[in-house]
Amino acid sequence: MMFSKIDWSPNEILFSVGPISIHWYSVMFITAFSLGYYIINKIYINDKKPVELVEPLFIYIVLGTLIGARLGEVFFYNWEYFQNNLLEIFLPFKINGLDWKFVGFRGLSSHGATIGIITSIVLYKIKYKYDSVLWIFDRLVIAVALGGTLVRIGNFFNSEIVGVFTKSNYGVTFLNRGEILPRHPAQLYEAFGYIILFVVLLLLYNKTKLKDYKGFLFGFFLMFLFVVRFIVEYVKESQGGLEDQLGIFSTGQWLSIPFILIGVGLMIKSRFINEKK
Repeated sequence: MMFSKIDWSPNEILFSVGPISIHWYSVMFITAFSLGYYIINKIYINDKKPVELVEPLFIYIVLGTLIGARLGEVFFYNWEYFQNNLLEIFLPFKINGLDWKFVGFRGLSSHGATIGIITSIVLYKIKYKYDSVLWIFDRLVIAVALGGTLVRIGNFFNSEIVGVFTKSNYGVTFLNRGEILPRHPAQLYEAFGYIILFVVLLLLYNKTKLKDYKGFLFGFFLMFLFVVRFIVEYVKESQGGLEDQLGIFSTGQWLSIPFILIGVGLMIKSRFINEKK
């Protein structure tokens, strides 16, 4: 039955080599960057840009994503813990005295990742001077939307970033969390929204002239993605952070609002500029 409860208890670890375990989440992250590289490489060929510019671009993006996502988790959601465990911010270990346990980087923030990617592209453009920052963003977001889908699927394998209890027979029971009641699969809701965004962006790039409106695709991406995030937050379990002080909305919703407004502003500005030409 489509709307019945699903019991979910996957093995988070794909395989282990000695003390090092490779999680499905890590595989999804690597797959996201690999597919992203392939997509951007194809786009650069299509737009007649030097493909040798793609490799350094992705080095900047990978670093920006990981650093931004980690710092976002630390400062937006979990500073109370990390202020007393500073070494764990950039080390993939859980540290308890002399005991070090490899856990990977499982605390990552999508809002922090967005800020990190934007910052890294600006730094990239300082060194590699071709076209504009907005031109890069308009193409990059196609790959990022697909990457976001895969990362959320990785969260689902980890039984993390879960939704609230459904109080019905609908939902997913995350047995790895020791639970017996179904929750909203918030990770899959977001993944579904992001794959739709990926398809729409791909169609806008391939089938319309909007890719020539610098900033439009980037703005659409920001607006659509963070509207999805804002809506899903209503059924997502609290991740802490700012909401206790600000109230009304969750931390994720408060952090999404500026990106939504920036996205709408970029779309309006790009259309206005092109209509005046």
